[in-house]
Amino acid sequence: MTSNTSNTWEILDLPPGVRPDPDEYIKAAMEWHFGPDTGSPYWLERAKSLDFDPRTEITSLAALVRFPNVASELRTVRAEDLIPRGYGENPDVRGVFESGGTTGAPKRVVLHGDWRRRLLHWTGEQLDAHGFPRGANWLGIVPSGPHIVGEFFRGSATTHGRHGFTIDLDPRWVKRLISGGRGGEADDYAEHVVDQAADVLRSQDIGILTVTPPILDRIARRDELVELINDKVRAIRWGGTQLDPDSRQVYRTEIFPDTVFSGNYGSTMILGFAGERPGLGDDDPCVFDTLSPYVTFSVVDPETMRPVPYGERGRVVASHVSKSFLLPNNLERDLATRVEPLDGGPGDSVADIAPVSRFENEDVVEGVY
Repeated sequence: MTSNTSNTWEILDLPPGVRPDPDEYIKAAMEWHFGPDTGSPYWLERAKSLDFDPRTEITSLAALVRFPNVASELRTVRAEDLIPRGYGENPDVRGVFESGGTTGAPKRVVLHGDWRRRLLHWTGEQLDAHGFPRGANWLGIVPSGPHIVGEFFRGSATTHGRHGFTIDLDPRWVKRLISGGRGGEADDYAEHVVDQAADVLRSQDIGILTVTPPILDRIARRDELVELINDKVRAIRWGGTQLDPDSRQVYRTEIFPDTVFSGNYGSTMILGFAGERPGLGDDDPCVFDTLSPYVTFSVVDPETMRPVPYGERGRVVASHVSKSFLLPNNLERDLATRVEPLDGGPGDSVADIAPVSRFENEDVVEGVY
């Protein structure tokens, strides 16, 4: 569903489920983020170093490529300076969250209530399309704060499900262990996490499991837990690290054959995630679509930054443009296959995600997340 509006800010506040015209939306967003009374202190100051005027020269989604990649600056920017002034004295801030830290010092973003509601609404539609039952108890084996995934887990668990049970992960500790050659301790930690999940699975009525692939791999090695999941759990949502196509196929068809199995491709820098396309066949690659035009991907040759042909692999460039946050043209750490978006929508869809080995002069260590 699309909608055009005449009010400049109204298009930024369309109800969840209504998709704006992409280019009209971008024009309004540039007015908002770079207007002296509405933009954030960070972007108003950063605009002084740009060689273009975003309010007059960024008039389409395609023009976002003119922005420099400023993601690394989010390691040191004050959180208050990321809040658009247009929200007034009492912005509905739901938290300050950080990236996973797999590529150096973490970057920080501010989550506002309006974006949280919009993404959760879209997520609910995605879950329905995949056949996730409503009203079930959820178990999430994911990082809590400072990672944004924990916030969205709790949101989905309580809006689409009933109660949310959580087992925390500390991916930075696991990264430190692995980087320091202490793989045995990393294994012990991961088993400790699985032990806690086992207790919840044995004692509670869990209908939905949210888990990272490395933890799911350890769960699948325990026959008791596989039996418990096949007996109780109706759907599994995975994400946080890559899942290779062969393993995905085995989980779907052999280990958890009667359980809905669906993935997310998330990033703190897009304040959320892309969702697995519903209706994919057993032989299809795992394709992820975004909530466009708020979040868009392009898949590019990192040397030229030009899009690769559909079906070929390149680096993911992500843009987030919402009323609450602006981060355009961010070269992510991940490789992906470029896929045509649904219904001719803006941006690219992506498949077969995998991280590069080094990013921003740091070795990429995934660990458990």
